[in-house]
Amino acid sequence: MKFIADTHIHSIASNHAYSTIMENIEAVRQKGLVYMAMTEHGPKMPDAPHIWHCVNQWEVPSVYNGVNILHGAEVDIMDEEGTLDIDDHILAGLEWVIASMHTPCIKPSTKENHTKAWLNIAKNPHVDVIGHCGDGRYDFDHETVIKAFKEYGKIVEIDNGSFGSRPHTESNCAEIARWCKRLEVPIVVDSDAHFAANIGVFDKAIKILTEIDFPERLIINTDVERFEQIVAQKRAGLNR
Repeated sequence: MKFIADTHIHSIASNHAYSTIMENIEAVRQKGLVYMAMTEHGPKMPDAPHIWHCVNQWEVPSVYNGVNILHGAEVDIMDEEGTLDIDDHILAGLEWVIASMHTPCIKPSTKENHTKAWLNIAKNPHVDVIGHCGDGRYDFDHETVIKAFKEYGKIVEIDNGSFGSRPHTESNCAEIARWCKRLEVPIVVDSDAHFAANIGVFDKAIKILTEIDFPERLIINTDVERFEQIVAQKRAGLNR
């Protein structure tokens, strides 16, 4: 598989990441990718940047040194009601919004609670991507939830950075990908890089997808035209 974008990348704006925006842009260029997304954590993450970082990221141009840059965020899910740590009016002005569960923001509880949270997130029109939902600490009803992702037009992320750092990611991602394949739900493969050298590294995700014969036409970041159609749709609805 050849990829053209990495849409989940962190910078030193979050203290647990180790590269600057400029270093990330250069890594994207060197890897031969066409697109990247700026997706810092929402402000309820303990070492996340201030909300002004999110609002002010438009200081970074949409194209720099040949790299197309999407302005976005990895917003934190706070409870089973689907509450997020960035207000809707800000999310409405972003090009790429990932919603994820992180233990400092939402404590793992029951399968029923996690399922309820994802169903509420599915209904949020400002969320584009479902972030690293293969995390075994947040088990959920895969069939029910992925049907909702299909209904509400969400993209499911297969997060290469989760393998080895979040429990049961391999088996859960394989099962989630099988449901996405069965229901024809689009996915995006991302690095979740916290260091520039890891940008565009998708080896573990590719292995899982290859083993289940996942159709490439459902992977949005393997084709420029397919990816740009999605980006264009998102930009057309921006409230800025």
